Amino acid sequence: MSDPMEKSPLAIFREYCDRGELAYQTADNKPFFYPRLAAPGTGSTDLEWKVSSGLGTVYATTTLFPRGADPYDVSLIDLDEGFRMMSRVDGIDALEVQVGMRVKVRMVPGTEDEAPYPVFDVAEDA
Repeated sequence: MSDPMEKSPLAIFREYCDRGELAYQTADNKPFFYPRLAAPGTGSTDLEWKVSSGLGTVYATTTLFPRGADPYDVSLIDLDEGFRMMSRVDGIDALEVQVGMRVKVRMVPGTEDEAPYPVFDVAEDA
């Protein structure tokens, strides 16, 4: 039985976000994301936290058009460290987000009602 005082992977991830860092986990030097208690595929619990450079490439994207609100994109981002995550690309029109676009992470600060979370902006060297 685990120690009830032990932090969850999500709590640890949010602590990194609070510091402006995008964290991910590795097992046997294989990166993965979203935060978990055991590695996908192997079930290994010998996990290590690392901090990403935050640079990546849009792997796939779609634009959502909610009724009564501005459109926004949902993108899968391949980070340079070798893991993929779902997020969004901000700072440009949602319809301009393209597969292959280079992006860099930016943390949206938390509020009383919402934890901090990562979004992406177009990388300046793109």
